[in-house]
Amino acid sequence: MIQAAVGEMTNVKTRLKEIWTAGDYDRFSRYMEGSAREFYERLDIAPGSQVLDVACGSGQLALMAAKDGMEVTGVDIAGNLVERARARAKAEGLKARFEEADAEALPFEDASFDVVVSLIGAMFAPRPELVAKEMLRVCVPGGTIAMANWTPQGFIGQMFKAVSKCIAPSGMPSPVLWGDEATVRERLGHGLSDLTLTKRQYLFSYPFSPSEVVEFFRLYYGPTNRAFASLDAGGQGRLRQELEALWAAHNRAGAGCTTVFAEYLEVIGIRG
Repeated sequence: MIQAAVGEMTNVKTRLKEIWTAGDYDRFSRYMEGSAREFYERLDIAPGSQVLDVACGSGQLALMAAKDGMEVTGVDIAGNLVERARARAKAEGLKARFEEADAEALPFEDASFDVVVSLIGAMFAPRPELVAKEMLRVCVPGGTIAMANWTPQGFIGQMFKAVSKCIAPSGMPSPVLWGDEATVRERLGHGLSDLTLTKRQYLFSYPFSPSEVVEFFRLYYGPTNRAFASLDAGGQGRLRQELEALWAAHNRAGAGCTTVFAEYLEVIGIRG
């Protein structure tokens, strides 16, 4: 029974790694810099702090911290994104360490970091209770734990409803539960002396139409890329139509451009 469960989880992790190595997340994330910086700056991290970026992608947040004089480590399950983060750090002459690692089993000693942060990343790990335990474990007492997580009712939460039907591993809890306040309190609250939860808006802005945005996601965003790849021609057409309608309905820009605000839950806690 235990062996079967281990085998099943190995399969889930393999599928998730395939999803996040697909496309080109580095190119995709460049359009998300503005709101990422706003989230980072609200953390007000002291220079010289030891910072861990969990599920760091291609280093977006970690590199901001490195530029500000933090001692930065980033980890991600997708090896190609870790390599891209290292290349970006080298190109910019920044001192930052990046490793391929699992958010559910962080390869660090207890109380190793002053700040443990995850921007739209650790929420996608399949066992959230382990993610919470690990983030708490590696953070120093009095240190900061911070996350930004898509909410179930927000725009990206709605988009995931359409996409996850095609790619979500069976039995895996919905990632957007990390955007539910009661769930976050249940998962993290016991290890924190203070917890502030704030709903905010993430800006997605593109100089092209909603239909072109859907194609951009199909090419470069792993979950959307894999969702389309899993379908036949008819299924792809229906998914494209559903996503184009969603983007068009929420678009606040004029013709030929796309501006959408996506709700996320900002989680900032102090380690007890």
